Amino acid sequence: PCQPTSSARKRKVWIDHVQVKVMSTSTTMASVAVILVGGPTKGTRFRPLSLKVPKPLFPIAGKPMLHHPLAACAKVPGLKEIFVLGFFEEKEFALYLSSVSTELNVRVQYLKETTEAGSAGGLYEYRNVILEEKPEHLFVIHCDVCCTFPLQDLLEAHKSHNGALGTVMGKTVPSESAALCGQLALDPATEELLHYTEKPETLVSRTVNTGVYVFNAQRLFDQIGAVIQGRGKIPKLRRTSSFSEESMATAYDFRARRSDTSNNFARLDQDVMSALAGKKLLYVHRTEDFWEQIKTPGITLKCSELYLSKLPAGMLAKTREGGPTIRGLVYIHPSAKVHPSAVLGPSVSVGPNVRVCSGARLINCIVLDDCKVDDNACIINSIIGWQSEVGRWARVQASGNYDARLGITILGEDVVVKDEVVVTGCVVLPHKSIGTSVMEEILL
Repeated sequence: PCQPTSSARKRKVWIDHVQVKVMSTSTTMASVAVILVGGPTKGTRFRPLSLKVPKPLFPIAGKPMLHHPLAACAKVPGLKEIFVLGFFEEKEFALYLSSVSTELNVRVQYLKETTEAGSAGGLYEYRNVILEEKPEHLFVIHCDVCCTFPLQDLLEAHKSHNGALGTVMGKTVPSESAALCGQLALDPATEELLHYTEKPETLVSRTVNTGVYVFNAQRLFDQIGAVIQGRGKIPKLRRTSSFSEESMATAYDFRARRSDTSNNFARLDQDVMSALAGKKLLYVHRTEDFWEQIKTPGITLKCSELYLSKLPAGMLAKTREGGPTIRGLVYIHPSAKVHPSAVLGPSVSVGPNVRVCSGARLINCIVLDDCKVDDNACIINSIIGWQSEVGRWARVQASGNYDARLGITILGEDVVVKDEVVVTGCVVLPHKSIGTSVMEEILL
C-alpha cells in the first residue's frame, strides 16, 4: 500500500536526468537520506519568524536551515536520493527543492506524511518509496540541528562495526545541557550503545543524541515494523523526544487514548533505539565538532556564527577599498547594498535586497530580505525580519544571552522602528510600528 503518490511520481520523472548523472559517477555502495522537517504545528516556539516561512526554510548564514544537511548529504559518495519528510504542504517546499536539486546535482523528493505518526512511523509509511533503489544504507537527519554533518565519517564508523544495524552520532556536552537531551550510555571500549534514555531526571551520560543517524536500510524498516506490529495499542506517552516540540505532546497524548487511533505511531529514539540498545546492534560515533539544536529563534544567531566559520573564504565579506569595514565573519548577499561608511561584524548575515545606510553598525545579527537599516542605526544581538526598517540613530539590541527568554531581540516581518527609538530585549510580532523606546517586552 505504501507506493509513491502521483506527485512523487511526477517529481521523479522531472529530475531523472540528475539521477543518471549521480549514478554514473560512483560505484560506491548505494545510500539514500531522509531529512525530517516536522510540520507547521511544530515550530510554535520559532514564532514570530515561522509566521513568514516554515522553520526549515529560515535562512542561517545566508542559506535555509534545510540547505545545510542537504548539502552534506549531496557530498556522500554513492548517495542516490534525498527525501524530505514532513507534514507541511508540499507547495511550501516545491520551489526551493526544485532549485536545490539542480544546485546540488542530486535528486530530492518531498514526502508528505498523511498523519503524525512519529519519526519512525513517518519513515515506515514511505518505506517502499525509500527502498525503491535498494539502498544499503539510510541516513536519517533531523533538520533542526546545526553541525558540520560529518556523514562520511559516520558511515565509515558504522561499517567498522560488523553486524551493526545503526550508528548514532553523539556529542559530549556539559551536564546541564545533557539534561535537556536524549542521553546515550555506551561501552567505552567498543562504542556500543548500551542504553538510551530521554531527558532523565538523573544524569546517565554526558554523551547526547544529536539527531543524526545511519542505518542498514532494510533492517531498520524490519525493526520498525516489528515495533509497530508487536504493540497492541499505542502506550500513553509520558515523555516527548528531544526532537519534538513540547506543543505536540498534548496532541500525541490525546491520540494515544483514542480507541480508533492507528497503531503506526512510533518514535525512532524511544521506541526503536531503546529496544535495540545493549544487543550489539547500535553504536555511537562521537563528533568533536560543534553541535546545537535549533529550538528557538535566538539560537539561530549562534548557529549563524558556527556556519559562517565553515563557509569558504570566497563567500565571506572582506574590507576592501571603497567598501564597508568588515570585522570578523560577515556574509553579505550580492544584491544587498552597504554604504562604505558602515561597519559590519563580527557574526553578521545580510540577506537579499537589504540596504545598510551610512554610519550603520551591525554586530552579531541577521538582517533578512528587503530590510533597510538607516543612517547611524545600530543593531546588536538581534534578528531583523523581512521588509523591516530600523530608523536613523535607532538601536535594536539585546544582551546576547541565548538561554534567556528575551536575550535576543527579534523583529517579525514588516516592523518599523522609528528614528532615535531604542528597542532592547524584545520580541515584536509582524506589521508593527514602534515609536517609543521599549525594553524586555513582547509586543503583540
